[in-house]
Amino acid sequence: MTTRHVTDGGLETELIFLRGFDLPEFAAFPLLDSEEGRAVLRDYYRGYVDIAVRAQAPVLLEAPTWRANPDHAAVLGYDAAALDRIDRASLDLLREVAAERADELVGWQVGGMLGPRGDGYASAGPVDPDAAAEYHRPQLASFAAGGADRATALTLTEVGEAIGISRAAADVGLPAGIGFTVETDGRLPDGTTLAAAVAAVDAAAAPAYFVVNCAHPSHVARGLDEGGWRDRVGGLRVNASTMSHAELDAAPTLDAGDPDRLAADQRPLLDAFTAVTVLGGCCGTDARHVAAMWGVPGPA
Repeated sequence: MTTRHVTDGGLETELIFLRGFDLPEFAAFPLLDSEEGRAVLRDYYRGYVDIAVRAQAPVLLEAPTWRANPDHAAVLGYDAAALDRIDRASLDLLREVAAERADELVGWQVGGMLGPRGDGYASAGPVDPDAAAEYHRPQLASFAAGGADRATALTLTEVGEAIGISRAAADVGLPAGIGFTVETDGRLPDGTTLAAAVAAVDAAAAPAYFVVNCAHPSHVARGLDEGGWRDRVGGLRVNASTMSHAELDAAPTLDAGDPDRLAADQRPLLDAFTAVTVLGGCCGTDARHVAAMWGVPGPA
């Protein structure tokens, strides 16, 4: 049986709603450029290392770089050289956090994280895979040069960008997890089924595995078509809230739901996705939710 890794929860929503940070562009990576920011990131990731120690499972620490791509970074004053520095620095910070408890961990990896060029909640139409590969390759190359064990792309809304990212990851020699989000009907924002999306990407540029993220378990369950595609889903990071993406986008407060209820709601997905090797949370979740998913005590 393949080992399952603990990973983190909803970094950006925790920083905004629980820790009081303002994150323009929904970007956490600028925190790496201040001592206060680095301190809060270390504290955040230490919570998930603690869960892994309690669960006696390896941990996959994934970089706070979901928004560290040229379009979003330019608004925040970061050019290509600055992004390369940030991507590498993020991996260094994760290694430092893991090393603090390396003698207690059964294993650990650090991963590069990237997100869509556009909105993670809505599709703007088909994306050319070659253009997507060219756009995302520099960030993936920075992760590879920085010693990442893998890369994960989360909250993709259509197939073309997923194919491009998978191709670019292969170009730089990084195993990649390709993460799709779904709407309340269990389909990608552009209407594609999960089964069709996985099949299309696998046919064009098969990644190491797929991830389903940024949706409540009840939403994902509506898209559970039968078929071997389920065995290609290796990562699961669900939302705490049953609200739709549009409702979450407009919500002035955090809907964190109930950690134990979320863990229970997620169990049927783990029965359906038997190849899951990375388990954590997404928007609205924190260490309490991920601890419940792993069946260990959460933070005091």
